[in-house]
Amino acid sequence: MLTPNPQAMDFLLSRRSRPAKTLTGPAPDREALLPLLTAAARTPDHGKLEPWRFIVLERGALDRMAGAVTARAAALGVDEDQAAKARAAFADSPLCVAVIEVQKDSPKIPPLEQTYSAGAVCLALLNAALASGWGANWLTGWASHDRAFVEETLGLAENERVAGFIHIGTETSAPPERPRPDLEAITTWMDA
Repeated sequence: MLTPNPQAMDFLLSRRSRPAKTLTGPAPDREALLPLLTAAARTPDHGKLEPWRFIVLERGALDRMAGAVTARAAALGVDEDQAAKARAAFADSPLCVAVIEVQKDSPKIPPLEQTYSAGAVCLALLNAALASGWGANWLTGWASHDRAFVEETLGLAENERVAGFIHIGTETSAPPERPRPDLEAITTWMDA
C-alpha cells in the first residue's frame, strides 16, 4: 500500500470551486502557472496519446475573446443575458486556460476514453490551482461548443474541441458550501 497522504485527502474532501465572477487579479504568472499545468498533464492517459493541450489566455487574449463572443452571439441571435454572461466570463477573468481535447487516431484507444482524459485534465488543473491557493472555476457554455467561434478565436483544428475553460485568479469571497451527493443513493455494493 502507498503511504497515506492525509493532507491531500483533506483537500479532496473539502475542495470547492470558486465562482468565476468572484475572481480577480492577481493571477498566476507564467512561472506560477507551469507547475499547475504540469500537475494537470499527469492525468490518466490510456495509451499515452496526450489527447489534450493547453491554450493560456492572458489579458489581451481574454479581451479579444470577450469581443468575439459578443459578435458571435449577435450573429447567432443568442439571448442577451446568455451573451452577456459569456462575454463576462472572458472580460472579467484574470487568467484562463482553455483545455483543448485533441482526438487522435488510435486502433486501441476509443474516442470516448480520450474525452474522459481531457475532462480529467480539466479537473486536475482546477484542483492544482485550488491546492496552490488560487481561486479557480471550470466553465464551458454555448460559445465553447460553437464550432465557428472556437475555430476563429482559438484556431482549433477539426479534431479538436474545448473541454473546458479553467479560470484562475485571486478569490474575493469564499462561496458557501453546497449540497453534496447522497452516497447511499448513488452507491451499489456488490460482493458476488
